[in-house]
Amino acid sequence: MHALSLPTWWIHISSVIEWVVAITAVVALGRRRGEGGWRWLALAMVPALGSAMAACTWHLFDNPSDLDGLVVLQAGLTAAGNAALALAAWNLLRQQRTNHG
Repeated sequence: MHALSLPTWWIHISSVIEWVVAITAVVALGRRRGEGGWRWLALAMVPALGSAMAACTWHLFDNPSDLDGLVVLQAGLTAAGNAALALAAWNLLRQQRTNHG
């Protein structure tokens, strides 16, 4: 745990917690509005959460080269998550235009 300072750890951990809270809020908003597209948006947020957790795990063990696969996993989850979020946002927009159009 020497690789990061305490303030940097605080930022990493609080970001993971914020992302979990955001996913929960998106699900709740979708339920309140009765729009299923919000569930897809929440699901699309999960790869980014996995990416953050991979980064935290790598840092937790002081960034060893033995765990370089976590860096690759993080990159893949970030790319997949960004694509999933873009598709989910487009889907939500499409649904709202159809319903309110």
